[in-house]
Amino acid sequence: MKDIARRAGVSESAVSFALNDRPGVSDVTRDRVRRVAEQLGWHPSTAARALSGEGSATVGLVLARPAGTLGVDSFFLQLISGIQEVLAERQLGLLFQVVEDVTAECAVYQRWWAEHRVDGVLVVDPRTDDPRPALLDDLGLPAVVTGGVPDPEAHHPALSTVWADDAGAMASIVDHLYALGHRRIVHIAGLPGLAHTERRIRTLRAEAQRRDLSEVRSVTTDYSDAEGAAVTRRVLRAASAPTALVYDNDVMAVAGVAAAASLGFTVPADVSVIAWEDSALCRMVHPWLTALSRDTTSFGRTAARELLSLLDDGPAATVQVPLPRLIERESTGRIAGA
Repeated sequence: MKDIARRAGVSESAVSFALNDRPGVSDVTRDRVRRVAEQLGWHPSTAARALSGEGSATVGLVLARPAGTLGVDSFFLQLISGIQEVLAERQLGLLFQVVEDVTAECAVYQRWWAEHRVDGVLVVDPRTDDPRPALLDDLGLPAVVTGGVPDPEAHHPALSTVWADDAGAMASIVDHLYALGHRRIVHIAGLPGLAHTERRIRTLRAEAQRRDLSEVRSVTTDYSDAEGAAVTRRVLRAASAPTALVYDNDVMAVAGVAAAASLGFTVPADVSVIAWEDSALCRMVHPWLTALSRDTTSFGRTAARELLSLLDDGPAATVQVPLPRLIERESTGRIAGA
């Protein structure tokens, strides 16, 4: 503040008024102070604002998923790891809460904002019919949605998005399986109503229609190993069993391999398996699983940086992370005679 005041030729109190957008200085002075601040590379410190009573030095993350499915899902552990790396650089805390549904999640946001518990939030699992962006707009609570907002055309002035191309990733899976001769494919998906689940389902359907494949479908689950195994047994017992299974996470894929083996199916001779999320689990099962690989930790870092940008009065942004890469391993093979 001293450096800015000296260069702008004003008092330190005028600098404070100008940078915190408070009355007490003219528009001309405010503009001059902000130009000098920009020249000096100054950004507001969220931690410092917390010490002066102007912020909490904390950001929030609420997860509306069945609590029993979280302990085995590596995605969120990696995501939070990346988020925490960035927050630690600014000495910010992460307030985390698990709730039953989106209605309860919205209630948490309202309570946190009323109690000044958080300066901003990271929103996960965007829904196809999602009340959260409008609520966050109404509250004026800075937020970053990981996965993209359901309606990209809607204007949310204090909401940034970080998203991955689920459609492109699913298309790469279908390309791989089709080239191997697979025509009966079942997608064992995650929770229904999630925007990324619906994008994957739509893309699979579109890719199947483009190739005139009639025996391709999706079945939704709760992401757990129990449901992954149960659905696997059900579809493999059908009269026209699939020759390829695509799972929306690594845990279900590993459980699916075990379920298939219990029914006498060999991977990949009888059925090929692909996991959406690559992890150490995919290399601990026999055969090793073909999987989509992405840097989830980097995904978390990107989301956290975008939130810090909003807290530093930066503009809302939309950021696309790199397309997940399909890593071919032993769990996918060519159909005999294809």
